[in-house]
Amino acid sequence: MEALYLATGSNLGDREAHLAAARAGLPRLGFELLRASAVYETDPVGGPEQGPYLNQVLAVSTALSPREALAGCLALEHARGRERRERWGPRTLDVDMLLWGTLVLDEPGLHLPHPRLHERRFVLVPLAEIAADAVHPRLDATVRELLARCPDHSGVHPYAGGPARG
Repeated sequence: MEALYLATGSNLGDREAHLAAARAGLPRLGFELLRASAVYETDPVGGPEQGPYLNQVLAVSTALSPREALAGCLALEHARGRERRERWGPRTLDVDMLLWGTLVLDEPGLHLPHPRLHERRFVLVPLAEIAADAVHPRLDATVRELLARCPDHSGVHPYAGGPARG
């Protein structure tokens, strides 16, 4: 079974607690945590003026279908009070499906790989930490290669106060 890579992020409230709750909530939703990147503090990209994020990428395994996995991600967000008020606005918890092996999907509300994965340093840095050789099936490039040519130069820094991995 190929790993599904999830990006988690938070910039409202207790950011560390939101990321920890996402990790802790995985098993009850049908996910098994395989690996977790370090936590990074990152500059917000796009959207309105807002504070910095904490971001982490998780490798999970699951027998869920892609739609069921998406529902699980949304359930994690909902449990932490996520409100969708504006695109790229601040949030308590964001959980995005990034890559799932060679799976390519373009359905309403569900796109794999994530359509902006290769443009986002705040996702590529932690993803490269745990899956540098994973191949983006549309771009035929490894995560390491995508990071090297990423047009985003926003700040991505290890978070010293971050929770332990896993």
